[in-house]
Amino acid sequence: MLSIRGGYHATLGSSVPNRKGDPSMAFSFVDREFVPVVLGGDINSYSVARAFYEQYQVRTHVFGKYQTGPSFRSKLCAYTPNPQIDEDETFLATIRAFAGARPAKKIVVMGCGDNYVAMLARLKGELPANVIAPYVDFSLMDTFQRKEQFYRFCDKHGLARPGTFVYQKGAPTDFELDFPFPVILKPSDGIDYWAHPFETQHKVYVIESRDELVHVIGEIYASGYGDDLIIQDKIPGNDEFMRVLTTYSDRAGKVKMMCLGHVLLEEHSPHAGGNHAVIVTEPELGPLAGIKDLLEDLGYQGFANFDVKFDQRDGQFKFLDFNTRQGRSNFYVTGSGLNVAKYVVEDWVFGRELTLETPTEPHLWSVVPKSVIKKHVKDPANRSQALELWEAGRRVNPVFMRGDDGLNRTLRMLHTYLGYRRDFDVNYR
Repeated sequence: MLSIRGGYHATLGSSVPNRKGDPSMAFSFVDREFVPVVLGGDINSYSVARAFYEQYQVRTHVFGKYQTGPSFRSKLCAYTPNPQIDEDETFLATIRAFAGARPAKKIVVMGCGDNYVAMLARLKGELPANVIAPYVDFSLMDTFQRKEQFYRFCDKHGLARPGTFVYQKGAPTDFELDFPFPVILKPSDGIDYWAHPFETQHKVYVIESRDELVHVIGEIYASGYGDDLIIQDKIPGNDEFMRVLTTYSDRAGKVKMMCLGHVLLEEHSPHAGGNHAVIVTEPELGPLAGIKDLLEDLGYQGFANFDVKFDQRDGQFKFLDFNTRQGRSNFYVTGSGLNVAKYVVEDWVFGRELTLETPTEPHLWSVVPKSVIKKHVKDPANRSQALELWEAGRRVNPVFMRGDDGLNRTLRMLHTYLGYRRDFDVNYR
């Protein structure tokens, strides 16, 4: 029997579907002194909107590019598609009109993609007075999101990272590497990279030889991408050696939330490679707790998201990436009891002092059916833990929320959900 129900929280007791009358009455919304606005229409944006509802029973206004994704035709949020919403002029006109129509409200705007977050950080000074954009200044953010800069910060604070070579556009391709093939290849600036699409574009490349490396470098720069490329030692091990760490730093630059997840499965299609599919929250931070000192030394504010992999060759957890936002899989944090919306609202809207929080128990976040976990999670202990959490109801799939059951949206979400069976059979080895 198919089950898509995600571990609902007690706060959803009032959100029972109303089969008659206005479909928006599936949720009981409360008028508060703030209005959440989210940029992006994917699972990230829907997860944030769901967090806002679970904590405050407010409707989130979502502005995305296209008429697709979990937020489109959701009863939980008000979705407005606009293909130009990620352009400065369109965004400013939209948010100014939105905030101007609600002068007595604080408008909390959050981005759910690197391009949106960078835009918000750049344009903070041009936003209306009643708009809150909970991000550091762009100059600081731009420094953080460039991977080679992040690795320098890791070195300063004694945090392990993979062997890395930074390739600059136009440099000779006969450079020497301190690590063997296969290697990882990825852009330093993800925003610029995805702004120049091409047919064979991958989120991350696994490169098997020097000839392949030179060929792919050529393809990337031929697309118009102009920044550096990161070439790294490929840490051995499958998805189950991965971790994801999410943090929140308050306006004073103090870390107030740290949530570590053990990644059991990732997607492996070209454009979605590396996207999380199954995560089990880990209460113990272990050596990853050291990231707190790095963030506070930098005076960082807001959400940060780190990809980490355990290197069995030397027994170290190695930091791969630093994202200056909550991750696509951020509901693994909310599902574990650390609601992501709460930190922003309590800090930026109400100005309340936050205490440092970490999860206390394991919790399962999964966007794939149970059969995918059974078949593709290799380690027996990891597989057993995930299935036990599933059976105990300590789990969530963020896109399936009780009450958000419109036919069009539900069929689209089911199509994606069930399609993971084939995707993993084809792409995961």
